[in-house]
Amino acid sequence: MKEYKVSTKSIGLINPSQKLEDHLNQHAREGWKAIHFNTNMTTIVFEREKFR
Repeated sequence: MKEYKVSTKSIGLINPSQKLEDHLNQHAREGWKAIHFNTNMTTIVFEREKFR
């Protein structure tokens, strides 16, 4: 069974690539996998196994 998480993040104009990378890496450490981004990269849908 999978669980999902929707993250809305304002990454700003100063160093947005690094902020996005940090956000993705933090979720990856918690077992989340990014499966969808909206066009302006402010909403990300994550997925992981519920019973890990």
